[in-house]
Amino acid sequence: MPHTVKIIRSADAEKQPLGPLSARQHFTGDADGLPVLTGIQISQPGYRTKLHAHPYPEYLFVLEGEMEAWLQGEEASPTRLGPGDMIVLPANVPHVFRNPGTTVLRHLGIHTSPTRIVTNV
Repeated sequence: MPHTVKIIRSADAEKQPLGPLSARQHFTGDADGLPVLTGIQISQPGYRTKLHAHPYPEYLFVLEGEMEAWLQGEEASPTRLGPGDMIVLPANVPHVFRNPGTTVLRHLGIHTSPTRIVTNV
């Protein structure tokens, strides 16, 4: 049986709105049979997630712009990330991230599950 590779081109990835200030481009996971959900999220200045958690680790790799992220209870001391930085958010721990900058934030999200599972707190 020949091996195949999957090519995902950002220009062809469908954008799914996540509200008025953000959208996500789905790359892998869910119906394609791959074990990891990936995609690029594009967030305008001022975007902020709700306090939420996942039952698996979440990896966020900043491609462009700025991100601040924190775990529940650590709001006073967010971690600031820029292009080339990655944060690993632990499973089942509520967290938030936001775009504190004046330009678009683009980050690659990697969920160690084929399906995005979110629990809002």
